[in-house]
Amino acid sequence: MLTSAVAFIILIGILIWFHELGHFLVAKLFKVRVEVFSIGFGPKIISKKVGETLYQIAAIPLGGYVKLYGEEENSNEPYAFSSKPPWQRILIALGGPAFNIILTVLLFTVVLNIGIEVPKYEKERVVVGYLEEGSWAEKSGLKPGDKILAVDGREIREWNDLRKLFLEEKISKKETATLKIEREGKTVELRVKIPDLTTGKVGLGIYPHIEPVIGSVLKDSPASQVGLKEGDQIISVNGKPVKSWYQMVKEIQSSEGKPIKLLIKRRDITLSKSVIPSKNPQTGKPFLGISPQIETVREAYPLGEAFVKAVDRTKELTVLTFKVLGGLFTGGVSLNTLGGPIAIAQFAGQAAQSGIVPYISSMAFISLQLGIFNLLPLPVLDGGLILLFLLEMIRRKPLPEKFKEYWQKVGFALILALMAFVVINDILRLIGQT
Repeated sequence: MLTSAVAFIILIGILIWFHELGHFLVAKLFKVRVEVFSIGFGPKIISKKVGETLYQIAAIPLGGYVKLYGEEENSNEPYAFSSKPPWQRILIALGGPAFNIILTVLLFTVVLNIGIEVPKYEKERVVVGYLEEGSWAEKSGLKPGDKILAVDGREIREWNDLRKLFLEEKISKKETATLKIEREGKTVELRVKIPDLTTGKVGLGIYPHIEPVIGSVLKDSPASQVGLKEGDQIISVNGKPVKSWYQMVKEIQSSEGKPIKLLIKRRDITLSKSVIPSKNPQTGKPFLGISPQIETVREAYPLGEAFVKAVDRTKELTVLTFKVLGGLFTGGVSLNTLGGPIAIAQFAGQAAQSGIVPYISSMAFISLQLGIFNLLPLPVLDGGLILLFLLEMIRRKPLPEKFKEYWQKVGFALILALMAFVVINDILRLIGQT
């Protein structure tokens, strides 16, 4: 818990600092006086005035702000925010989200330059090892052993190509596609429906073949409590032979939390273990706390190539995020998937325990979400301010003060309601883990 709290404070502190730095630098560019640069809200813990600006760290690390002279009251002073033309105020408001997106690209560049360990199979041809029952892959007529060669004439060189292709707009908007596969030495074509991967509710349901051999055991998990070890091969679950990791997972999840009898092979001995699964904190399904033994390869790129790939990854995540946001508004994605500070703290803590590269990756992902969220045209958010300034540009005169006051009140109510919702969501998720 302490690791999660520290990891969260460091992560959110860096993201807020960079966000507010964007507002600060663009405001300075247009010669607007910055009165306060704050990381956090509430009572100040540390503060120092340098020139005309008070720099401070406040007690509640769930946000931050830059206070600009003339932001709350109209002033004709040349260094007042209110005296600047709407297009300059739009750019100042845009500075924060833009810096979060820039930070995302920089962090992904670092990660890709340092290098990440990826499963070896991800860089190989797509060969079907296991099909999830009722999934898109099974309904499409795919079979274990099939090698997917192309989709609508587009070559599939590795596993990531397949998912990326179905997420592309020109493919995802179509109803059907042609899969070219190799089956038992012959080339076969299948006409399949296009899966909707944008909501995150469903996947392709196709997995590589992974042996049911334990690669790691989570500390204090049901598996560690009964003495399961790295290298153990699981032969059967409740007397049913298992030949792949995914088949084993399916059997464990179908246990509904009841005791499970495992037959395992350790070196040259066969052992029997009885274990009671816990509830997975992420999915709510029974789990033992084990992960498979997977051969990995290090994926690293020169700085220039890493930057280009970081830009591409940021674009992909941005498109996916907007599709998920669209799903939230249309009902295609459940509001229960939203996470608040507790969920972010857990995410940050788990990433920090996994190492510096996963931690930087998680920071990049959350930075992008923060930037996009702030661009939403809602009161109080940067997007809401941009909308107001755009209206002033169209009207060619300031908006009525009463309208802006009402806009702010509605915004605070909406943000407070959203914060209350995600915190309650987090608490219910925590309760469900116990």
